[in-house]
Parts: sequence; structure tokens; C-alpha cells
Amino acid sequence: MTTTAPARGGLRKLLPASPAQRILTFATFANSFGGGMFTTASALYFTRVVGLEAGQVAVGLFGGAMMGLIAGVLVGRLADQWGPKRVHVTVMLCGGVAISCFTLVGSFWAFFAVSLVSGMVIPADVASKAPLIRGVADGNPTVFIGYLRSVTNLALALGSVAAGFAIQIDSRPAYLALVVCRALAYVSCGLILLRLPRIAAAAAEKGERGWTALRDRTYLSATLAHAVLSLNYAVSGFLLPLWIVTHTSAPRWVVSAVLVLNMAFVVLLQVKVSRGVHDVRTAGQRMAWAGAAFAAGLTLMALAGGPSPWVATGLLMGGMAVFALGELWYAAASTEYCFGLAPAHLQGQYAGVFGLGSGAVEAVAPAVMSLLPLGMGLPGWLLLGALLLFVGLGSRPLVAWAGRTRPAAPTG
Repeated sequence: MTTTAPARGGLRKLLPASPAQRILTFATFANSFGGGMFTTASALYFTRVVGLEAGQVAVGLFGGAMMGLIAGVLVGRLADQWGPKRVHVTVMLCGGVAISCFTLVGSFWAFFAVSLVSGMVIPADVASKAPLIRGVADGNPTVFIGYLRSVTNLALALGSVAAGFAIQIDSRPAYLALVVCRALAYVSCGLILLRLPRIAAAAAEKGERGWTALRDRTYLSATLAHAVLSLNYAVSGFLLPLWIVTHTSAPRWVVSAVLVLNMAFVVLLQVKVSRGVHDVRTAGQRMAWAGAAFAAGLTLMALAGGPSPWVATGLLMGGMAVFALGELWYAAASTEYCFGLAPAHLQGQYAGVFGLGSGAVEAVAPAVMSLLPLGMGLPGWLLLGALLLFVGLGSRPLVAWAGRTRPAAPTG
């Protein structure tokens, strides 16, 4: 007599079937929820509670970002050598300690010192998590990463809502509670990950030595293309709010509306979009589509600088819809680049190098946005769109060249 597996209903239908993937999903949700709270209110905490000037906060965060560029590469290599679970759990616990130290700062130099340490956590998180994902993804990291990205954006949104209550209260205890909750989110993520089965460190190949990723010109080229296109993240997070408020006649609520629209696209469509990307060829194709969508979306948003409030609102919402499609294609393609071009036993090291490029671009992105779209107006928007279009279209022949000049990386 044959038996059938019980149907998965309710919440279970939204979760991965693999127990290990479910554990990583819950850990990601906990960490991202804390991240949403802290990111939303941290600038207010540092200025209104600690008493720092906005410029001092920017300097501290920039210093942390620079330290993070180094930490990501080093921690990624450690994850390959020591095993990703052990290293990633350690990173999460260290993140909890580092963030909690922000509750003790009372001067710029104390803030700067803690920022240098806390700035290393996110790149170390990404680099040590990559081999962990590969170990539980059942041979298809792109789709699973797409799922995790949806979970991350949902958690970030909920965390931002929670932070809104503290911002409304606008008191020292309320802001301190957010910082403590961020620290607890890191610790909770680490404790959840303890339930994962051990994922052994991958054995190095014979004759392999040193920093292989830094000598892999194919991977470095793909990293460069990915890094330049990562400028898209600064559009929604930095450029659009300033553009809408200071250069268009659209109502201020449109700032929240375009961000919610962007987040909805990611939560609802990222998994579906990621399913079509299964090798570096399709990744190169999607990167070309992303470049075209970025250019079209930026053009629509740039045209919102002159018309009436409702026309400007329509252009901004339409532009964000097109731009968000580009983000979905870019994210799926970037994941395939990161995993598909990397040897399985060096995933952490390669992921650290991959993040090195986007981290450097993230540090200069506000300056680029200020110089081009905000400084030059429509010509600056068009120049930015042309740059992303050119790099997106150039990624596909780059990946094709990579396939002709080196063997495919192992997928196990």
C-alpha cells in the first residue's frame, strides 16, 4: 500500500521544503527585521541622542564601509577553510556585540571606533553566507537567493514599520531600544543557525594556493560589471527622495509610494524572475535586460522634473515600475555570476571579492548621484542611464567570452 506525503498548507506552503533552507530563511528574516529597524532610525539616533553632526555620522559610516571591503574578502576565505556555518554564526554574534556598543558611545571618536568595527559585519555576513547558501541550495542557488531576497525585503519593510513607532515617540529610551533590538536580531540569527547541519569546508584542489579569486581575470571582469550596475541601489535609497522633494512638483507622499512599489516588486516577483536564470549565458542576457530597464526607468523619472504634480507622480511611479524590473533581472544575474563563475570550494573567497567591487561603488554612489542627476539635471540622468545601459549590454559578451576561455565552475 502506497502512502502520499501530507499536503503542505498555510504558512508551510510559503516556506522551502528543505529543513536546512527553512532554518536559513528564519535566520535571514530575523537578521533583516533588525536591519530594517536600525537602518530606518540610526541616523536619528546618532544625531538626536548621541549628539553628532550629520557630517560626523557620514565620516564614521564611510570609515566602516572601507573596513568592510577588507573584512569581506578575509572572512570569505575563512569560511572556505573553516566551514561556513562556524564562521557565519561567529560573524552574527560579533555583529550583536558591535552594534550593542553604539549604546555606549557619547563622542565622535567613540562613534568612529565602533563604526569601524560594525562596518565590517555586513560584508563579512555576505561573504560567509555565500558558501552556506551554496551548501543548502540543492544545486540551484539562484532561485533560493531570489527567495531569500524576497524574505529580506519583507523583513526590512516590517522592521521599518516597527522603527516608525520609536521615531514617533522620539525619545532616548525609544531609540536605544531599537539599537538593542538590532543587536538581539544578530544574536537570534546566530542562534537559529546553530540548528543547521554542519557543512564541511570544501577541500582545496591540488596545487591551488593563495588568493585564487584575485588572480581570476574572468571573475574580476564580471565583478566589475556587477559593481558598476550596483549603482542602481543608490537610485531608490538616495537619489529619488532628494529628487522628488527638491526637483519635482510631486507630493511628498510619492517618496514612500515609489519605495513601497519597488519593495512590492521584489517581494512578489523576485523568485519567479530568478527561475529563468540557470547559467552564465542567461545571466548575461538578464544583465543586458537590466541595463535597458535601468536606462528607460531613469529617463521617465528624469522627465518628472518639469510637469504638473499628477503628471510628475505618474512618471515617477511608471519609471520606478520599469526600474524595478531592471533590479529583479540584475539581482538574478548577479547571483548567477557570483555562484556560477566561482569554484564550489572557494565560494566564500570569491563572494568576498564579488562584494569588494559593489562595496567600493556603494561608498562613492552618493557622490555620483549628487554630481550627475542632482547636479546636472536631465543630462545627468541620461548620462547615468547610458552608463548602466552600456555596462549591462557589455556584460553579455563578457560572460560569453568567459565561457569560451575557461572551463565551467563546478556546481556542487
